[in-house]
Amino acid sequence: MASKFTELAIDCADPRGLARFWCAVLGYEVQDEGDGIVIIGSPEVPEGKNRPGPVPPTLTFAQVPEGKTLKNRLHIDVNPTDREQDEEVRRLLDLGARHADVGQGEQSWVVLADPEGNEFCVLAGRRP
Repeated sequence: MASKFTELAIDCADPRGLARFWCAVLGYEVQDEGDGIVIIGSPEVPEGKNRPGPVPPTLTFAQVPEGKTLKNRLHIDVNPTDREQDEEVRRLLDLGARHADVGQGEQSWVVLADPEGNEFCVLAGRRP
């Protein structure tokens, strides 16, 4: 058996604030919270990494003293499931995202940054 992707760890200044943002983006909920750490995940698969086979990964936000300084080398891509890309971009901007330029030029995806500046892409295709 191979490994499975169960968690993405994200360093940040405000774990609770960033967790709230990503819960709203993904429809996730807070699963655990501790000293400087907040873990969010899908309410559809609460057993997460204990389940065999693929699962939606949890996101773990860990407070760190240093700020973000460069473009992310790893980022999240999101797909709107119940609206068009432009509508989803507007929704995410209303939640606190902002447009980001990472040198992408004209593409089918839109690059945004979360409230702490972490870049992510909103893809054009709708997938459930």
